[in-house]
Amino acid sequence: MTAPAAEKAGNGRLPFKEKFAYGVGDFGYNFILDITTLYLLKFLTDVAGIHAAWAGVIFLVAKVFTGFTDLGTGMLLDARHKFGPRGKFRPFLLWTTIPLFILNCLLFWNFEALGATAKTILFIVCFMGFGLFFSLGNATYGAMVPAMTTNVQDRAELAAWRQGGANTGLLLCTVGFMPLVLMFDSQATGYIVAAIVYTGIGCLAAIYCYKNVKERHLVAPPAPVEGKSQTKEGIRAVMQNKPLLVLAIANLLTLSAFNVKLSVQVFYAQYVLGDVSMVSYMSFVSMGCIYVGVLMVPSMVRRFGKKAVYLTGLALWAAGDIFNLFFGGSVMSYVVFTSLAFFGSAFVNSLNWAFVSDCVEYGEWKTNVRTEGLVYCGMTFFRKCSQAIAGFIPGFALAMVGYMPNVEQTAEAKAGITGLIFIYPASLAIVTALVIGFFFTLNDTFYKKIVADLEARRAAKA
Repeated sequence: MTAPAAEKAGNGRLPFKEKFAYGVGDFGYNFILDITTLYLLKFLTDVAGIHAAWAGVIFLVAKVFTGFTDLGTGMLLDARHKFGPRGKFRPFLLWTTIPLFILNCLLFWNFEALGATAKTILFIVCFMGFGLFFSLGNATYGAMVPAMTTNVQDRAELAAWRQGGANTGLLLCTVGFMPLVLMFDSQATGYIVAAIVYTGIGCLAAIYCYKNVKERHLVAPPAPVEGKSQTKEGIRAVMQNKPLLVLAIANLLTLSAFNVKLSVQVFYAQYVLGDVSMVSYMSFVSMGCIYVGVLMVPSMVRRFGKKAVYLTGLALWAAGDIFNLFFGGSVMSYVVFTSLAFFGSAFVNSLNWAFVSDCVEYGEWKTNVRTEGLVYCGMTFFRKCSQAIAGFIPGFALAMVGYMPNVEQTAEAKAGITGLIFIYPASLAIVTALVIGFFFTLNDTFYKKIVADLEARRAAKA
C-alpha cells in the first residue's frame, strides 16, 4: 500500500466489528495477565511455600526483564522493512499464543518435589519467558493503533474498547478464578486447572483479534542509511518526545498504584475484612462502575478534551481510596468507595492508550522519524517496571510487617495491608495529577495541528 493510499484509508472511520475485535484482544491478554497480577503472589506464598520477600523478588526480576523485552519488541517492529499482506503487527498476535499458554500454566504449577530455592529459580525463569512472549504479543497489539487509523475520535473509541475488554477480563478474573480454585479439595489442583481455563480462553481471544482487525495506515520506515544506526536514530527520536516521557512517568505511577491495589485486595479481603469470597461479588459492583466510566470516555473527550477527563479520573480515584482509609472498615463501605476509585481509574487507564497513539505523531512531527514500535514499547517498559514494583513492594512489605500465610494476622500486619491497598495508590494518583497537569502539553488542538502538518509533508513528498 502506498503512503498516500494508506493515509486516505487511515482517515476513514473504523467499522464497529473492528473496534469490537480490538477490544476482544485486550480481553484475552488480560485473561492471561490478570491471573498472575491478582493471584500469583498469593499462590507463591500460600501454596508453593515461597517466603513473601522472595516472592516479591520473583516479580521484581521477571518484570524488569520484561520491560527490556518490550524495548526489544519496539526496536524489532521499527526495523521491519518488509511485511506481507497480514501486516506489520498482526502476525505477532498469532505467533505468541502457544508459548504464552504453556508458560502461564507453568507459573501456577506447584513443583512439589522441588525445594524452595529451586522453585524460586524455576518460577523466575518461567516468569521471564512468559514476559518475553507477552511483550511480543501484547506490546505489538498496542503499537498497532496508529497503523489502524489516524482519526482522533476512532483512537479514543479504540482506547475505550480496549479498556472495556481489559475490564471485562479483569472482572471475570476477579469473579471466577478463586471460586474455580476453591471447587477442588487441593488448592494446588485448583490453581492449575483455573490457569489452564483462563489462559486458554485468553489465547483464543487474541486469535479472534488477529483475524478481525486491519492495518490501513502502514508507513514503511526509510531504508537504512550506510553508517547510520536506525536503532540509535529511533532511540534519539523517542528521547526528544517530551509528551511521551511525561506520559511514561504517569504510567509508571498509575500502573504501580493500580497493580498493587489488585494484588493486595485478596489479602485485604481475607485477613482484614474476614471474607475472601467477597472479592468475587464485590467485583460485579466495582467493575460495573468501570464499565460506566469507559462508556463515558468518548463523549466526555468530545466535550472536555482528553487531559481534563484524565485529571478528573485521577481525582475520583484518590478520593475513593482516601474515603476507604478514613471511613471504611466494612464490606459495604469497601465496595462503595472502591467502586468510586475504580470509576476514576477507568478514565485514566482508557486515555493512557489514546495519549500514546498521539505521541507517535508528535514524535514524527518533531523529529521526522516515525517510531510506532519504540514509542509504544518504551511506554510498556515503564508499565512493566510498575508491575515489577507492584509485585515486589507488597511481598517485601508483607514480610516486613510479619505476614504469615493462612493464620490470623497481627494488628501490624493488618495495618500494613491496609496502607498498601489505600494509602499507596491514593498518593500516587495525586502525584500523577500534578505531573500531567503541569507538564503534559499535547492537547487535542495541538494534536490536530500536528496531523495536518504531517499530511502536508507527505503530500509534498508524494
